[in-house]
Amino acid sequence: MGETPDFDEFVAARSGALLRTSYLLTHDHGLAEDLLQTSLTKAWFAWGRIADSPEAYVRKVLFNTYATWWRRKWNGEHATDELPEAGSGDLTEASGEGIDLWSAMERLPRRQRAVVVLRYFEDLTETQTAEILGCSVGTVKSQCSKALAKLRIDPALATETRRPSATDPASRKDAS
Repeated sequence: MGETPDFDEFVAARSGALLRTSYLLTHDHGLAEDLLQTSLTKAWFAWGRIADSPEAYVRKVLFNTYATWWRRKWNGEHATDELPEAGSGDLTEASGEGIDLWSAMERLPRRQRAVVVLRYFEDLTETQTAEILGCSVGTVKSQCSKALAKLRIDPALATETRRPSATDPASRKDAS
């Protein structure tokens, strides 16, 4: 058996992938960094006990911490009498097709989003996903099924509602 990597080496080697997973869950760079830092702090305290598979432990801590964050009543929003400034316009055209999936994922309930991230972005099995989320395989299957059904009918992903692009030959009009 090989040696357990030093904590600093582990963080240097795996923090990029773990930060990517955190971002997929939170859709916010600052929250993703906070989530990863909190998870790594918890893992550091248990480093001597997790010699077998530190990454699996850190991922479980990451998802459990994320779950406790969204179970809290307060989510950082404050009610105000005035609306914030208007945005700079529709970002859909500026960023291309990529924003469609992000906006659809943001509309999923957090538990369903976590299942989709683990199953399709992290490429874990249903059993591994259930272990990380602390639920049954049946719950993973049902949450995944519900999430995919919501994504299928999400207007951001509907092909018939997409605007034709300037490069699409069907959208150009003949000048003659």
